[in-house]
Amino acid sequence: MRQRIYVVSDSVGETCELVVRAAAIQFPEQAIETVRIPFVDDDQVIYDLVLHAKEEQATIVYTIVHATHRRLLAETAHAHDVKAIDLLGPLLDTMEERLGMQPKEEPGLIYRLDEEYFRKIEAVEFAVKYDDGRDPRGIKRADIVLIGVSRTSKTPLSQYLALKRYKVANVPLVPESIPPEELFDIPKEKCFGLLISPEKLIDIRMERLRSLGLKPEAAYAQIDRINRELDYAKKLYDRIGCQVIDVTNKAVEETANLILTGISGKSHD
Repeated sequence: MRQRIYVVSDSVGETCELVVRAAAIQFPEQAIETVRIPFVDDDQVIYDLVLHAKEEQATIVYTIVHATHRRLLAETAHAHDVKAIDLLGPLLDTMEERLGMQPKEEPGLIYRLDEEYFRKIEAVEFAVKYDDGRDPRGIKRADIVLIGVSRTSKTPLSQYLALKRYKVANVPLVPESIPPEELFDIPKEKCFGLLISPEKLIDIRMERLRSLGLKPEAAYAQIDRINRELDYAKKLYDRIGCQVIDVTNKAVEETANLILTGISGKSHD
């Protein structure tokens, strides 16, 4: 004996079909035949599929988020003596009761969430690829471009913003190196220059040298060198016309919120 199951959904029906398959695998192979009927959002379609299920002695299993259509299917199936199993309704009803709020009733939201996840992964990969000025071509492709001297939190900021699904490229500034031409070709609104107090930068760089087993007396952590780098950075920021953020004593999250506010004009607290 073979049982036909109509897998019915007001979205693509993958969730419903996975549950049906999880049950079907407990029975002999070929005992269950599934017929997926996606995007059911019309009363007449519901009536028709119930009648077809009755003719074929099929069972209906459904995930429908819209309460009116869910109720119509249940009532129509009952009236025609068709077995119909609601996978989503009881859980939605329980959540509505416990939370004291109405569900959105928007089909396919789970796939939008999946899309958001992949956008996040893409942004993280972008931040890694275009970190530390590795490839200036990323500057034009980026949503946000961070520029600053060494140890101004460019990489941590890039990674943090990537988790917010922004593609970020960062470029280190060194007086001896010509900045990429792409910096002058992008909208200044998406470029952010990072500044830091010389005293704070000395502390950070000395700690960095110690962690590498190098002498803290290196020019990299000397005040004259640091002042020269910061003066160079400020002049470049003026040329570009970018927004400037002082990261001194700021957490990465705080600086990131200032950047997001800068590109959107809205607070991200």
